[in-house]
Amino acid sequence: MGLAWQCAGLGWTRTPPVLRWVSGRARRDSPVAYGQEIAFRAVGQRSCTGARGNVCAVGAVVAGRSTGGRCPECARLDRAHSVAADTVADDPRHYRVYLAWFGPGMVKVGITAEERGAARLLEQGAVVFSWLGRGPLMAARRTEELLRAALGVPDRIPYARKRAVRAELPAAEGERAAEITALYAQATGLAGWPEALERLGFEAVDHMGAFGLGGLPAAWGVVRELVDGGTVAGRLIAAAGPDLHLRAHDGRVVVVDTRLMSGWGLVGAEPRSPVTVPVDELPHGVQDGLF
Repeated sequence: MGLAWQCAGLGWTRTPPVLRWVSGRARRDSPVAYGQEIAFRAVGQRSCTGARGNVCAVGAVVAGRSTGGRCPECARLDRAHSVAADTVADDPRHYRVYLAWFGPGMVKVGITAEERGAARLLEQGAVVFSWLGRGPLMAARRTEELLRAALGVPDRIPYARKRAVRAELPAAEGERAAEITALYAQATGLAGWPEALERLGFEAVDHMGAFGLGGLPAAWGVVRELVDGGTVAGRLIAAAGPDLHLRAHDGRVVVVDTRLMSGWGLVGAEPRSPVTVPVDELPHGVQDGLF
């Protein structure tokens, strides 16, 4: 790319995903495929990506480590129209409640607009999930709260925890589905479900193949932030949620959270360039799968 483009994140409307790019009014998607070389260099400084399709009014500079990629004012504007923030109560769409599994001991409950299908689960990096029910927004939200309280499952799991176990996931599909199978049975046995929520039958959907996680080697490190002139390069071996797992030219695997790419001007780099951005090296035990 001779022209500087800003990354708009990893899009999971299909599998494999696409990298989304903007340059002024221009928009484009770059399909990614496991095995391909990805190489880019950051130029200039990171600017706010705006909110709800609008550019940032002041063109604010954003900290390199921010996964949101927005200035405080644009972040507030985006949050003000967010279902996740409980600021939208009159949304007429149907929603689905789900259980999602990210690794041993890591199950969460959540909701997503029915029209989005499984896109939200792919965006979060859910390795296995099952729908629980469907209905109006507030009925879905009340069901989510019921399950959190009764079953002790959270509605958020940090990405650092998800990344730490991807190379150690069970090989057998049945093992990966076991925890949400048991929790689904407990959830559907609870009293107090809203009458407006239609219960859905259990079906474990497995994303191990879609993410390319089979035989995934442990990561050596995670990119902390991009910097002006810093290069990221490697062969794509897996992608889950916002993360790209790249095998760098020195053989080590580095994870890049594409949310850190938003707001930067990015130009192409030589595929065998070294990684020259700050990287947080993972503890030795995590690399070896020893938790």
